[in-house]
Amino acid sequence: MKKARLAIIGCGGIGEYHLGHFLEFTDIIDMVGFCDLIKEKAEAFCQKAGTGEVFTDYREMLDTVKPELVFVCVPPYCHGQIEYDLIDRGIHFFVEKPLALDLELAKDILLKAEKKGLVTASGFQCRYSNLVEPNLEYIKNHKIFYVDCTRFGGIPHMDWWRKKAISGGQAVEQTIHQYDIIRYVFGEPETVFSMNARGLLEKKPEGYDTDDLSVTCVRFKDGSLGTIGTGCYVDKGNSFDSKIVFSSESSRAELKILSSFKVYGEARKEAADEGGFVVKGDGAVVNSADDLIEYKQIGDAGVLCDRTFIEAVINGTPEKVRSPYRDALRSLAFTMACNISMESGLPVNIDSLLEGI
Repeated sequence: MKKARLAIIGCGGIGEYHLGHFLEFTDIIDMVGFCDLIKEKAEAFCQKAGTGEVFTDYREMLDTVKPELVFVCVPPYCHGQIEYDLIDRGIHFFVEKPLALDLELAKDILLKAEKKGLVTASGFQCRYSNLVEPNLEYIKNHKIFYVDCTRFGGIPHMDWWRKKAISGGQAVEQTIHQYDIIRYVFGEPETVFSMNARGLLEKKPEGYDTDDLSVTCVRFKDGSLGTIGTGCYVDKGNSFDSKIVFSSESSRAELKILSSFKVYGEARKEAADEGGFVVKGDGAVVNSADDLIEYKQIGDAGVLCDRTFIEAVINGTPEKVRSPYRDALRSLAFTMACNISMESGLPVNIDSLLEGI
């Protein structure tokens, strides 16, 4: 397999996550450029990689090292011109979620990228988890009436995250992973109605201007209902058990993304050993009780996510990318619809936001 010339725009925390994967991909990539407005950050990436050049101007990097593909790892409010410049140069790109904070902008980027025939992807690594297959299988074999999703945590340390206008808020910037995996394993949402709460937090950092908590009611296209709760008020792990529950008539499945997938109420289908455990051939599933089957996350799903995109560029196989820009845009619309509903106090139809694509 030939090697592809790869560059990174944005050498912060999420960029470092991808860099760790790239260091394992020396058989398929040459890391040729690292760009960040803070030169020292790009230099640190370059030093870890042991190759490539450092830049503070991404256009200069693109024109100097001429990468074939670029990972765009910048905050939500920075998207737009970067993607247009990549498209103009015919460079394939991977964009960290969320794609943008303006749906019309994201739709325009999509259409221009597709017209140019570029391979695209977004950072929804949860789709590459080994927990996805049993989740899909459960939903295929059960009629799901209700989906209950929760994600609660603290306030991230990034200054930009604390301002909803430039981060999108927790639903758009963080919980979008849960919104996305619900779409991927269960089905498309039709309408959302969201409420938010502010002013509940007594201790908050300077410049904090976002929702402490939001709750969304979802009607899916198959007629089922769901709720999604998310908040950034938590200071201890015992505050809430973040997970997604898929409820059927006689059993339920609980997904903790990139951690575990549990099915309650299913009869044991394989003989257990004396310890009460059954391990399948891939080592991914443990049956630990008569009515519980538990699947454990194996490895870092992000490795497969990144490698799949790179190989899709090299081999011309974009169909293998599980979250191309077009599909990631639907997850963005799902979360942006919630923000619109919070602001308007009205239900929002998601397809109405996706007209034109």
